[in-house]
Amino acid sequence: MDFNQYNYTVTERFVRYAKIDTQSDPESINCPSTEKQKDLSRILVKELKEMGIKDAELDEHGYVYGTIESNSEKVVPVICFCSHVDTSPDCSGTNVNPIIHENYAGQDIILPNDTSQKIIFIEHPALADQIGNDIITADGNTLLGADNKAGVAEIMDAANYLMLHPEVKHGKIRILFTPDEEIGRGADKVNIKKLGADFGYTMDGETIGHIENETFSADAVTIKINGFTTHPGFAKDKMQHAIKIASQIINQIPKDKTPETTENKQPFIHPTGINGGLEKVEIKFIVRAFDTETLLALEEELKNITNQVLLNYNKCSFEFIVTQQYRNMREVLDKHPNVVNHAIEAITRTGVKPVLSSIRGGTDGSRLSFMGLPCPNIYAGEHAFHSKQEWVSIQDMKKAVETIIQLVNIWEEKS
Repeated sequence: MDFNQYNYTVTERFVRYAKIDTQSDPESINCPSTEKQKDLSRILVKELKEMGIKDAELDEHGYVYGTIESNSEKVVPVICFCSHVDTSPDCSGTNVNPIIHENYAGQDIILPNDTSQKIIFIEHPALADQIGNDIITADGNTLLGADNKAGVAEIMDAANYLMLHPEVKHGKIRILFTPDEEIGRGADKVNIKKLGADFGYTMDGETIGHIENETFSADAVTIKINGFTTHPGFAKDKMQHAIKIASQIINQIPKDKTPETTENKQPFIHPTGINGGLEKVEIKFIVRAFDTETLLALEEELKNITNQVLLNYNKCSFEFIVTQQYRNMREVLDKHPNVVNHAIEAITRTGVKPVLSSIRGGTDGSRLSFMGLPCPNIYAGEHAFHSKQEWVSIQDMKKAVETIIQLVNIWEEKS
């Protein structure tokens, strides 16, 4: 595999994909949550077919499927590569204007259309490894969308390479592009039987060389508080204010168990929203831990806090609702060590040092792993995602393309 002679398409693809508004919407009950996500998905289907991937299709739920057929005489496991087309609802994705900063020299990057947006060198340690590389940002008005259009472009370029280089031996490869990952629904409508893959990889990680084999285990908690109302002019010793009860519950969450005070594998309880008034209030939380036992203990702690607060309000009641979101994919991946080991070797073969790490969050791979598709996460090169300071390196994206190609070749080689 001589990548020096290959005319990479990943940069051109990424810039073009980034300009398409694919923001998802957590308030929508539809799948996909926004129809505009299909604007990119339809383009991907068209481009896959132009490569010669004849079965490329977009289903009614906004999922793209495609197959690169095996060119090996061996029986090789079917490998899936997955990225999501949607961008975060946390920051505007309308009228994205990607800018390429060539031959980066270590300076702060001031974004031209909003000069208050500065990518400051000392605040982004990964920039120290980008001297001499070419960096893509947005113009300061929007996010960039490298999360996860960098991954989409990398998979598309790797597919292009494999279709042009049949001498690279590989088994059957399935391509999957999902909607709504940013709102936690990316795997909701995946047809696992139709996908027909044995193992998978999401291309949705951050720093070059990283492969992530574990995530948080995650639940959502909703606490519904029923207060007791009276006229405020006659409220003494009678009114029991639901908003004030809610504030006491939030204030009693241990200060060392919140996102602001935790890192690495430390768990947290995080209030994400509060709605209501004097009579009724609903508080929404996310609870995160790397093992299910700790996760359940945190939920019990939150429930005990709520019980203790409500003991002081004899006319009030509450509901405590737990919704499972995803579980640590390492529980599945440890049963299939080759999935991670082959990825480590593939990264090594590209000349990059592999780094095994954990995600303080989740990916589609979290859900897919428990749906029967063991699926770690490989770097895509995206940084400062969900913000106007988001950036990605062209050279990192090219290495991710090489990693995909090396990886399918390793699966064939070792089968």
